[in-house]
Amino acid sequence: MLRLSKKTDYALMAMKHLASDPWRRAASAREIAETYDIPIELMAKVLTRLVRSGLLVSHQGVHGGYELAQPPAATSVAAVLEAIDGPLTMTACTHGDHECDQFSKCNVRDPLRCVRDRIAALLAECSIAEMTTDPDPSAPPVTLMSSPVGRRAPALSAASREP
Repeated sequence: MLRLSKKTDYALMAMKHLASDPWRRAASAREIAETYDIPIELMAKVLTRLVRSGLLVSHQGVHGGYELAQPPAATSVAAVLEAIDGPLTMTACTHGDHECDQFSKCNVRDPLRCVRDRIAALLAECSIAEMTTDPDPSAPPVTLMSSPVGRRAPALSAASREP
């Protein structure tokens, strides 16, 4: 299962918080942490990583805090994930780790690399600005799998799934 780490979750929450109010100059780690009930020490570490990666800038002083380094539309979700957890991986071998016992016989390494690349491309297309807008309830769900003939597989509605 593909799952975001808690630190990545918190980083996305902080980025969205900072992007949600275009008139905000900066927000403190304490303000963000208290807004979302996140331990202040953990939020500070996450914000520090985002500053080191160039996604945020920090200001010292009474009116200091953190702000986005660039407009929300210019920062992708993929950039935030990579800043916190490093490159997106699905299996150990997708980044050159040849220590798997099955490496020489594996028949899913390349297909999984393609899946990873598609997920990474989707995350790179989604900006922090998009996260600040309310989702369109009439929009079709995103599907990543294609049918065997190259068309997108139909998304199952809750009513059409078997219990």
